[in-house]
Amino acid sequence: VQLQASGGGMVQAGGSLRLSCAASGRTLSGYAMGWFRQAPGKEREFVTAVNWSSSTTYTADSVKGRFTISRDNAKNAVHLQMNSLKPEDTAVYFCAAGSRRVSMDENAYGYWGQGTQVTVSS
Repeated sequence: VQLQASGGGMVQAGGSLRLSCAASGRTLSGYAMGWFRQAPGKEREFVTAVNWSSSTTYTADSVKGRFTISRDNAKNAVHLQMNSLKPEDTAVYFCAAGSRRVSMDENAYGYWGQGTQVTVSS
């Protein structure tokens, strides 16, 4: 499975961005998908994840109420709508897939995208 993330860029604080991640190579039927991020000098951290049916989502407290994950199973894709962005959201964002259950643990995901840079200026 190959995951291709897109939609990153530079935005001012308070602005919005929408990230997308498209999977190819095989269907991700039954698998959860999620987003993680890594800021300079920091470890990669969980952002949000959704199960196959979109009935369950987990979201980090730091982005709750501002970020929304959604998935389009027909297109084998997951999206991350990011609103009210803050400078501390600046990071490389990675999409992940392959976990049987929604998980905040990056070790649960077997497939990773290459990352897309999000920069929020103050």
